[in-house]
Amino acid sequence: MAKRFPLHPKHPERNCWGCDHYCAADAMRCGNGSNRTQHPAELLGEDWYECGDWGLDVAEGATSIEPAAARA
Repeated sequence: MAKRFPLHPKHPERNCWGCDHYCAADAMRCGNGSNRTQHPAELLGEDWYECGDWGLDVAEGATSIEPAAARA
């Protein structure tokens, strides 16, 4: 993942979150097929990054996270 990833997008249902393109749900260009990948907040709730071990360093009050590949 090369782009910043939003923690709490306002309308996650409008995008596919399966790759770095973040395409509109009705215009996917990655070949993912006809189903979009949901944002973790849609599946696990607003505190999704606190559930399990995502390996994320989330600062207090952050709205997005920088991918590890970009930090390296």
